[in-house]
Amino acid sequence: MTETTKTHVILLACGSFNPITKGHIQMFERARDYLHKTGRFIVIGGIVSPVHDSYGKQGLVSSRHRLIMCQLAVQSSDWIRVDPWECYQDTWQTTCSVLEHHRDLMKRVTGCILSNVNTPSMTPVIGQPQHETSQPIYQNNNVPTKPTAAKILGKVGESLSRICCVRPPVERFTFVDENANLGTVMRYEEIELRILLLCGSDLLESFCIPGLWNEADMEVIVGDFGIVVVPRDAADTDQIMNHSSILRKYKNNILVVKDDINHPMSIVSSTKSRLALQHGDGHVVDYLTQPVIDYILKSQLYINASG
Repeated sequence: MTETTKTHVILLACGSFNPITKGHIQMFERARDYLHKTGRFIVIGGIVSPVHDSYGKQGLVSSRHRLIMCQLAVQSSDWIRVDPWECYQDTWQTTCSVLEHHRDLMKRVTGCILSNVNTPSMTPVIGQPQHETSQPIYQNNNVPTKPTAAKILGKVGESLSRICCVRPPVERFTFVDENANLGTVMRYEEIELRILLLCGSDLLESFCIPGLWNEADMEVIVGDFGIVVVPRDAADTDQIMNHSSILRKYKNNILVVKDDINHPMSIVSSTKSRLALQHGDGHVVDYLTQPVIDYILKSQLYINASG
């Protein structure tokens, strides 16, 4: 498969990130490596979306702090970004709503409809024009008429960093212009783009708890978008999926990362990192990056047992 025929993927992780751990970042890296190895996908970006303050989880620190910690954790990454949209809403948003926001935002920016997992050939994709235009695509006459696949991929990645993955200064978060239309630069090529929910096997298990998730939301999350699961503690994902009729129904839309890395829950667990901070445990460096630790200590976060 060529670069333009592979499915281009944006990985979206929703969560408390209270605080964000090294394990959370490793999940992105492992998912990207696995998807690339399948030969079917190109991961062009990752989005960290911290939950709204009104989520109500005990010990959840202000989104102002969590956004900054997330930003510090990904500052050395050239493809993972932090998005504040979820935190900036008036109230808590469902995971389904967050996925739909990013899908609609990319649609507005590119002028195209993102393909769903179950209908990839039925919907317009990134780069596929919605209507013809006689206007020149480039104002610069030195630019070739037809962009190469590499340039197109670069534009998609550039759009991602500008549009839905904000990398603002640590002290100030701002939105970007959602009315920009960058899709015309890619109109000669068809690039299929999907937003996939990135999660651990613990979230997959939560789908099986009766009444915890809205079934209509589950249908959209798994059926329309699709999910990438990074197993933790050698979890049996096949057995988990068999416990949910919706997961069984859309099993082909669930991509389970298979590699040789054993992913212990401890390196992902924000709870364990908070306990280490409260007890002055030096092993906190195993859970959190140094910039995040420095910020936590400076801001006196998670010092009390309640936080």
